Amino acid sequence: MTRRPLPRILTGGSAQIARGRDMARTAADGATDVLHPLITIARGLRMLAAGGRRRWSATPKDRRGPALFLVAAVVLVVALMPYGPLLALIAVMGAAGWQGRDRTPVRTGPDEAEARRLQSLYEALVPYFSVPEDPSPLFAHGGEWSSALDSPVFDGDGRLTRLRLTYPPYFPDGEPDARARIEHLLHAKSGRGREYLFDWDEEANQLVMTVLSPLSTAIAAQRFVTGPGESVLGFTDDGSVRRTVPVLAGEERVDAPAVLWRTGLRATEPHLLVAGQPGSGATSLLRSLALQALQGGDVLIVEGSGTGEFACLDGRAGVLAVESGLSGALAGLEWAANETERRLIAASRARQSGRPAPADTRRPLWILLDRPSVFGHLAAAEGRPDPQELVRMPLRHGGAVRVTVVVAEQLDNMDMVDEAVRSHTRARVILGPASPAQVEEVLGAPPHTTPTPEAPPGRGYARLGRGPVLRLQVPATPDPYDDATGETHRRAVQDLLPPRTTAPAEPAEAPDEERIEERVVERVVEQAHAGVPAEG
Repeated sequence: MTRRPLPRILTGGSAQIARGRDMARTAADGATDVLHPLITIARGLRMLAAGGRRRWSATPKDRRGPALFLVAAVVLVVALMPYGPLLALIAVMGAAGWQGRDRTPVRTGPDEAEARRLQSLYEALVPYFSVPEDPSPLFAHGGEWSSALDSPVFDGDGRLTRLRLTYPPYFPDGEPDARARIEHLLHAKSGRGREYLFDWDEEANQLVMTVLSPLSTAIAAQRFVTGPGESVLGFTDDGSVRRTVPVLAGEERVDAPAVLWRTGLRATEPHLLVAGQPGSGATSLLRSLALQALQGGDVLIVEGSGTGEFACLDGRAGVLAVESGLSGALAGLEWAANETERRLIAASRARQSGRPAPADTRRPLWILLDRPSVFGHLAAAEGRPDPQELVRMPLRHGGAVRVTVVVAEQLDNMDMVDEAVRSHTRARVILGPASPAQVEEVLGAPPHTTPTPEAPPGRGYARLGRGPVLRLQVPATPDPYDDATGETHRRAVQDLLPPRTTAPAEPAEAPDEERIEERVVERVVEQAHAGVPAEG
């Protein structure tokens, strides 16, 4: 049976509809321009009629008779005059056009208060942009701000939101210290507590300062539309990344610019390091990554804080273990190191024999460590190895067999992060309030904006490898068992949780290492018998 071709209206209808909309929009714009005088006269006639009704209503009743007689006499005289009706019509149309004109005042420049602010800013920049040897300086005491400051934009409070500054060619705009002094001055003079973006154009000797709007905090945990091996770290400014992701922000469906982190065989940054202040949202980021990883992989969680932030994942399908004790952490990480080595050997043998890698080596394995420095103190006190030493094997060779390591540590304890973790985690995130020096220390590059002293949870910066530093807002992924969590966010996280395979573990004494390793192996065997689909 042959297929009949689709009607032309179904195959090319979308393009025709788009062209029709463009033609209709162009015709409407042209008609508005042509009919603008008629629209103005009609608006004026309506205003004159409304004014006449108001005047008639305000006239006392005993004077309305003489007023009508006077109007009738004027109309009679105009009607008997040569060309009287025509002149009266012209007068009425002229009055209507004058009354219906657009009276919106057009601003031709800043007002007096804004001009004083610009002059003050200009005078403050004089010591940085002038030298005694310059015969005609662009910046000079007593000079006009309009010679160097252009296109100022102010908000409703009279503070600058955008400004273009022209500086002399001899200013060392290639030196970071010189740039930092100018940015600090503009930040202080334009108003603190906001994030500023400074765009230096060295070829044109111009600097554009822009106040950035806050990133949206309305995006909660949800199923993100991503490709294989991609995870959403958060969302950034429009134009900073090339790709957007459809998300649900509150009750509105929007396309948000997402910071996508790629893991897998050919990923250049297969491991991640997260730093932040307490309450900055680092644990929420790990929880968000765990929920995304569980869509097609296994997760091993080591929680150093011991507060039960990942209790909602305990006993879920794909979650190998959630360890919050030193013995459990050591046993779980030792198993992860052995599993990485086993995967490497199996993949190498399969490659040498010309066969595809086994299915159990293609399924992603995620190792999430939250505050491992706490275990470092306990291990040193008991004379046992630091758990961070056990992740060296997954860090060095895990990317080749789909093993991903994510380490989250408090900003004050970054000096306790193992050197292997620092050298192999080229994807970095810093959350919470931080100085430019702290951001540069963690990310390896200074931020392109001015950090604010206060930030909502999940707000920070991200840098993937040697890429640019991006502003970041982590999707809200709170603990659903926390009483302070709102019902909307609690339901969003619960909808993403995999089904339970075992009952959650009861709090008890720390088990021995052999028992923990047996439990991890049993969990892997159970999932293998259950037919968990493998990626690839």
